[in-house]
Amino acid sequence: MDIKVLGPGCAKCKKTEIIVKEAVAESGVAANVEKVTDIMEIAQYGVFGTPAVIVDGDVKIVGKVPKKEDILSWIKK
Repeated sequence: MDIKVLGPGCAKCKKTEIIVKEAVAESGVAANVEKVTDIMEIAQYGVFGTPAVIVDGDVKIVGKVPKKEDILSWIKK
């Protein structure tokens, strides 16, 4: 599984990255978590608000910090 946290490094983006990593650790799912800070790369996903979370190429949330429960529902199959 490939998870990308999109954001330039603001406080909400950092919090999102922490929550995503905690959720992945709790779930036991094998996932690569990548932080994307480059604005041009973020724009390629069609995302114009941050933070954003992409799971296996699907945009899951834009413009707000997700709840851990939401992340767990996205990554559990």
